[in-house]
This record gives sequence, structure tokens and C-alpha cells, in this order.
Amino acid sequence: MSTDSVVSQRHRVAVIGSGFGGLFACKHLKKADVDITLISKTSTHLFQPLLYQVATGILSVGEIAPATRIVLRKQKNVQVIMGDVHDIDLENNVVTSRLLNQDHQTPFDSLIVATGAQQSYFGNDHFATYAPGMKTIDDALELRARILGSFEEAELAKTQEQRDRFMTFVVVGAGPTGVELAGQIAELSDRTLMGTFRNIDPRDARVILVEGADAVLKPMGANLGGKAHRRLEKMGVEIQLDALVTDVDARGVTIKDKDGSERRIESACKVWSAGVQASELGKQLAERSDGTEVDRAGRVVVEPDLTIKGHPNVFVVGDLMAVPGVPGQAQGAIQGGTYAAKAIKDGLAGHQPAERKPFKYFDKGSMATVSRFSAVCQVGKLEFGGFIAWLAWLALHLWYLVGFRSRFVTVFEWFVSFLGRHRGQMAATEQWVFARLALEAVNAGDDDARDAVRPLDSESAPGNGKSVANKKSPAPGDVRAG
Repeated sequence: MSTDSVVSQRHRVAVIGSGFGGLFACKHLKKADVDITLISKTSTHLFQPLLYQVATGILSVGEIAPATRIVLRKQKNVQVIMGDVHDIDLENNVVTSRLLNQDHQTPFDSLIVATGAQQSYFGNDHFATYAPGMKTIDDALELRARILGSFEEAELAKTQEQRDRFMTFVVVGAGPTGVELAGQIAELSDRTLMGTFRNIDPRDARVILVEGADAVLKPMGANLGGKAHRRLEKMGVEIQLDALVTDVDARGVTIKDKDGSERRIESACKVWSAGVQASELGKQLAERSDGTEVDRAGRVVVEPDLTIKGHPNVFVVGDLMAVPGVPGQAQGAIQGGTYAAKAIKDGLAGHQPAERKPFKYFDKGSMATVSRFSAVCQVGKLEFGGFIAWLAWLALHLWYLVGFRSRFVTVFEWFVSFLGRHRGQMAATEQWVFARLALEAVNAGDDDARDAVRPLDSESAPGNGKSVANKKSPAPGDVRAG
């Protein structure tokens, strides 16, 4: 186990997570008399709202995920270390992270925990084998391979039944991510891939958006949700409301309708965007503090100053914090990280924790794209959709992209994709799908993961637990269980 070799004489701030909350906290401490250690299990700062554009071939990973070290290289009071934090010692003020089976301890005087959230399958984690979420770069690249691979499989399908299954795409969850994904898959099939195959017409693809609630974009209200609903239907997306997914397997999904009846949708490619679950560190913080609780999603119920009970030096921000009226969006993380940084600076100036003003969230609105030239936007009581909302969406997302080069390249890619039919990021490899499934099969000994690397039309039934270890190299159909 290694430890920090240099004993700092200045106030030590540990920041866990390189997302919006962690990054903005570091930036707002740039001129403070502190030494910052930013700990992240990834090497990049991910602009998560644009992941779906990576998954559908519009943007490259580099545009939305610059290296954190490069972003912060001019900020001399920050050290960036890579590692997965697995222990926070609140008594001794030490964070323990792990990289390549080696533990590293980081002492702190103040701590900002901004580890975000992951996809939630509501207790059905085995669904992830066949329906990846949309929270990480790996998710986006895997989904791109699944989408494009489905068309390739359909081109070679020997029966209409097989072809229909490969040409059916199911998106679970009609929140912003689900709406954006469904719209882009529809545009990908209708515009970009048109005329590129000989045995199939990509325009025949079915895109099905499944939602357990009774409306699309329900948190945004009936007006904007209705606009998005109508636009998606005009694009050919099939919207199924009051439809709960009760099972997901290699060949499709099982749906339970409002009347209690169940039915099947045969689909090779599924994506899950129906819920989020906070990082496990939230539960650990709650258990180790005096009286702090977590909500149903695992988010930490913080004090008015975003700290946990009994520890005014430990801040929880972003998707990990549970604050009434603060949505799990980038703005909440940015404002939370900025607030924590300001509180630390005030403490260095002699202010006591009891003097802190409560965190107050300023709602700058919410928005979602539906298709090219069409979006919905809500700013306070103002609601609007269409082309103007789409321009506002473009401007806002460009503003929060890190780096001039990223903004420039993104504008160029958007110009090419939205005005024409070309998408510049259509590369997809078999390994992007197979790697995760193989790791699950090997590391967890999980039958579901093993099933996922079998041919979709093999005689082996899902769940029989037969090993795939003797397979020398998987065929394209073997790794595309989802």
C-alpha cells in the first residue's frame, strides 16, 4: 500500500470523481491556498449528456471526454490520480483507492464526493447483459456496435423472422436519454444507412420506445412531452406507454401492460435508460456518519450545506446528493461542486461551518433533443419546442464542452451530420460488445453472460450454464446477444 510521499503544509482537499461536480469544484479552488487531489476511476472528464451521439455515430469519444489531466494541467495545485475509491475513513480523514490491485491512501482536511450515478435496473441487474445502459464511454461504444451489428446481421439473415428481430430496436425509458436515443436510431436508419445494404432496407427498421409511465418526458409536463411524442411518432418511432419491462433476454423483452397482460417484443438490440442508482459510496458514507440516510436510489440525504451529519468537512455533490428540487443533471452537479469549493474557501478565511448559507439551486431549465432541428425546452414557466429549442440546446451543450478544440470539432461534426446524411463515427468492432460479456462470464461465472456469447439461433437454451471457454473465436452472431 502506497501513501502520499510529501506531507502537505496547506489545507488538503480530496475530490472523488471527475464529472461536472468534481471538475468544477477543482476549478473554483484554482486560486485557493489548498492542495487538491482529484481521484477518478476513469482518465477522462465525460460530458455524459452527449453519450447518445457517440452511440449513434455523430461524435467521437474525444469530443465529449477530454483527458482530465490535460484539462487541469495548468492548475498547479491539483494532482490527478487514477483509482477506484473503495473506502472513506471519516475518523482518520483518509480515502483509499485501488488501481491494478494496489491500494493508495489520500489524506484530506476537506472532502468532496462527486461519484455520480450508474444505471439502475430496479433489482434486475441481469438485464444489463442484454440491454446496456448509457452512462459510460464503454456503454456508448458497445451500443454503437450493437446497433450497427444488428443491421449487418439482418443483411445476412436467412429467414424473415430473424431479419425482423435484428431490425427491431427497443429503447426502455422515455426520459431525455431514451427520447434522444430513439430519435437518433430512427434518423440513422432513415438517412445515414439508406441505400447502403442490398438485402435489406434500413428504413424498414422498427424503433420502439417503451415507458412504464403514461407520458413521454413526464417530468417536463404534458405540453413538452406531447410535442416530443408527436415528433417521434412522425419519425416512425413506436411509443408504448404504461408498459413495464418484466424480462430481458437475448431475443427480446417481455412487456406487462396496464391491464396486466404480458406480451413479447422480439428484438436483438435493446438499450436501457429507465433509471439511475447512486454510487455505493453513498451508502458507506451514511453508515459511517451519525444519522445520515440515503434515499431509495442510494443518494445521500445531505445537510443544507451539502455535508453529512457530524462531518462539516465532507461534502456530497452531483447525482450522489439528495436535495429536494435538484434534478440529477449537469447543472445540479456544477452548482453543488461550486458551492462546496466556496465553502472550503470561506473556511480558510476563518468562517465557521455554522455560518454557511444553505445551498440554493438555481433552475436554469431542462431540455431534450428529439431529432435534427427539433427539441423541447423548459426555462422556468417558459416552454417551447421545435427549431428554436434545438438551437438553444446546441448552444448550451457547446458552452459546457471543455476545450476550444472540442467545441470546434463538435460544431463541424454537427454541421456534417445534421445538414447532410453522413456520420463520421461509424466504426464499430465485435470486441466492443464481446469484451464486457466475456469479462462477466469469466469473472462472475454468470450463466446470463455465458448465454450472451452463444449464437442467437443455437440449440442451447438461455440459462443452461454450458461453458463457452472452449470456443476459439466468436462469430459475429455469437457476441451480439443484445
